[in-house]
Amino acid sequence: MEVVIITGMAGAGRSRAADWFEDQGYYCVDNMPPALIDNFLAMAGSSSKRIEKVAFVADLRSGEFFDKLSHVIDDLRENEGIDLTVLYMEASVSEIVRRYNEVRRSHPMTGGEASASVIEEEVERLTEIRKRADHILDTSNLKVPEMYAELDRMILGGLGSSNFAINISSFGFKYGIPSEADAMFDVRFLPNPYYVPSLKRLTGNNKKIKDYVFRSELAGEFVDEVHQLIRSMVKGFIKEGKYHLNIAFGCTGGHHRSVAIANAVAEEFRKDGMRVRVKHRDLDLQNKKG
Repeated sequence: MEVVIITGMAGAGRSRAADWFEDQGYYCVDNMPPALIDNFLAMAGSSSKRIEKVAFVADLRSGEFFDKLSHVIDDLRENEGIDLTVLYMEASVSEIVRRYNEVRRSHPMTGGEASASVIEEEVERLTEIRKRADHILDTSNLKVPEMYAELDRMILGGLGSSNFAINISSFGFKYGIPSEADAMFDVRFLPNPYYVPSLKRLTGNNKKIKDYVFRSELAGEFVDEVHQLIRSMVKGFIKEGKYHLNIAFGCTGGHHRSVAIANAVAEEFRKDGMRVRVKHRDLDLQNKKG
């Protein structure tokens, strides 16, 4: 099992790092007392849905429990079934002070102001953990996309593109536009099987509907063009620290054309070796409407 422990200074970007690991397929757990990590891993390993990659965020918020983290790290390194990586995140004292003043949050060590003396005390307490780190990431001068690029280099060896996920959905305009879509395409320009009595109650998952939609040359041309367009954008999204893209295809009811097109575009990205998820938002709703 791959296990990552994300630790280090408060305000250095641990939560952002956890978001990045989650996008890489890790099951992320925030602020778990270190003494319980071993129990969690045992439970995860024996589950019917075995968890293969876990990332823990461990920091001084757990109070006296945090002091056990050094021993937990040493024990995990002795476990042959665990591939452990410890990521220590830090930033300059002045930068941490600036960040806390900017968001007006209390420092977890004191519940009060994030002063230089408080942060220096935190650094002292973290000394032993820092010595055990496999990677030390200084985020003082990094924007979030730059931090993600550094994580990509450290953890994946710069292979983040293979972990980019394309989330493809279909929907019906009559039921509302999906707010989570990064890119949305209207396929109501294609012939509508709804008006063919023998096809009306079928869905875009049915071969007859697919064949009907793709009898139009426009359908195939559109799929090819969308595929090429999104492919050309992926490297840019990764560079900007984005590891998933939500693409939505809409027709009138989300039952025929959008489903067939979404499936076809998904298949093109699968051929590219990308991670693809497909969701047909309004199929059940449309069926209920009869």
